[in-house]
Amino acid sequence: MQDLYSIDGKTPRIADDVLIAPGARVIGNVEIGARSSIWFNCVVRGDVNMIRIGEGTNIQDGSVIHVTRKTHGTFIGSGVLVGHMVMLHGCELADHSFVGMGAMVMDGACIETDGMLAAGSLLTPGKVIPSRELWAGRPAKYFKTLSDQDCARNRDGAAHYEKAAALYRDGLKPVRRDRPDEYWV
Repeated sequence: MQDLYSIDGKTPRIADDVLIAPGARVIGNVEIGARSSIWFNCVVRGDVNMIRIGEGTNIQDGSVIHVTRKTHGTFIGSGVLVGHMVMLHGCELADHSFVGMGAMVMDGACIETDGMLAAGSLLTPGKVIPSRELWAGRPAKYFKTLSDQDCARNRDGAAHYEKAAALYRDGLKPVRRDRPDEYWV
């Protein structure tokens, strides 16, 4: 069951092949491109501004995406990896960027193409991670320049999630507790 909600006359627009896992909520002025995935217990709330998510992007379990009223929508490109329990708020993630588990990206911040924010880090308002740089810490600061191998590994991670999303979209079935060999139908 998909949990899509309209608010204030704005309804999510979701490509037909997007995975929205059970427990995820997608609300309001949200667009999600083909082959993307919103995993278990995520909240994507475009209630007071817009959220745009490109193609082949994954938003992993427990992440929250929101916006800033009147000033900052949230824009996420294609082939983006967003780790478990990430908070994105009124920010921009360019194509093939990567946000590690438990990280936060705040209002007006941007991660450029192939840029990366390490797990647990905080990218403060208005900061920009340039292309191919890894930033880490709270607040996040430059850590190193990513190699071609690092960037390829991140892009492979996004492709892996596209395949996983297809498997879940076509094969996830609720199981009856009283009869584990049977599906709920």
